Amino acid sequence: MLQPRIRSVCTQCRHHILSSSLIRGYASSAAAAATTTASVTTNDGATAATIAPPSSRRKTAFEMKTYKPRTPGVRHLRRPINDHLWKGGPHRPLTFPKIGHGKGGRNNTGRITVRHHGGGARRRIRTVDFKRTEPGKHTVERIEYDPNRSAHLALLESVDTKKKSYIIAAEGMRAGDVVESYRSGVPKELIASMGGTVDPGMLAAKTAFRGNCLPMHMVPIGTQVYCVGSAPQRGAVFCRSAGTYATVIARDEYGSRVRDVTVRLQSGEIRKVSKDACATVGVASNPHWQFRQLGKAGRSRWLNIRPTVRGVAMNAADHPHGGGRGKSKGNVHPVSIWGTPAKGGYKTRKKRNPNSWVVQNRPRNHGKRRAK
Repeated sequence: MLQPRIRSVCTQCRHHILSSSLIRGYASSAAAAATTTASVTTNDGATAATIAPPSSRRKTAFEMKTYKPRTPGVRHLRRPINDHLWKGGPHRPLTFPKIGHGKGGRNNTGRITVRHHGGGARRRIRTVDFKRTEPGKHTVERIEYDPNRSAHLALLESVDTKKKSYIIAAEGMRAGDVVESYRSGVPKELIASMGGTVDPGMLAAKTAFRGNCLPMHMVPIGTQVYCVGSAPQRGAVFCRSAGTYATVIARDEYGSRVRDVTVRLQSGEIRKVSKDACATVGVASNPHWQFRQLGKAGRSRWLNIRPTVRGVAMNAADHPHGGGRGKSKGNVHPVSIWGTPAKGGYKTRKKRNPNSWVVQNRPRNHGKRRAK
């Protein structure tokens, strides 16, 4: 079992180490690092003023779990710190095994349709509830790791029916939290607590909590949401990866009725969604997933990822960039393995049939460096 880097320091040389940058801490909070002090004893036995660490060493960002380089495979291994995750296996009734040609990127005829897939450790697919139509309070039993996605999962249990389900956990969600879905309507008890009439401000104050699932017309403007749907009676399709979220920026109102809601997605695209589409308040969990480092090629193979070879390293018969002496692609524009342009200049979107739900497209560079 890999052990995290925890370095023991003697009291005599602590003040020397505090002034250097030798310590790489593990799971230490920013407040603890900022308040760390060391006392210096003079020759006459008196204790001098305490020495605070330099301001440059104060932890102002997140920390990653690192390991002592006992082997080459753990020298560059970096992982997010997720000590709150469930240590056991998944809830088996909500899983099924991933087997067949799909693991190797094949379709139903056996042809490779997704390259660089194959192998990997055995997995069980978790059945995630992206619709969340069941009303009532649900208790979070635990937060689990899911090998099939970057975000974490939360195992819920209904307070009334004791039925269990998986949802994508929000950042900061922990075991014992209570969440609720309002897609089936506002409960009568909540309407009675507001005096029998629905007040939008009071309704938002009572429902817009982290992990609650709301229809888009109930989400306050400026709120960060994830697991966003596009149409009524359907599940979430946007912002389901780790650390992603959408921001509600406007409502398209026609009189007193809300026709649709405008959101800004993580890519910068601004689009409209149905007023009855689902959205979960908060940010998708595991936001530091993008900063991980696998450390060795074998971990990519465990994750069902096969190697990717550059085109200029192939033979001329295998890729348009292949062949020749040295690193050269024959003075041709960058193309894919099938010959289509790889960096802009090959547009596939139809101008006569635009997506009416998209208000503003995401910024595209078309193969050029983004201007700073």
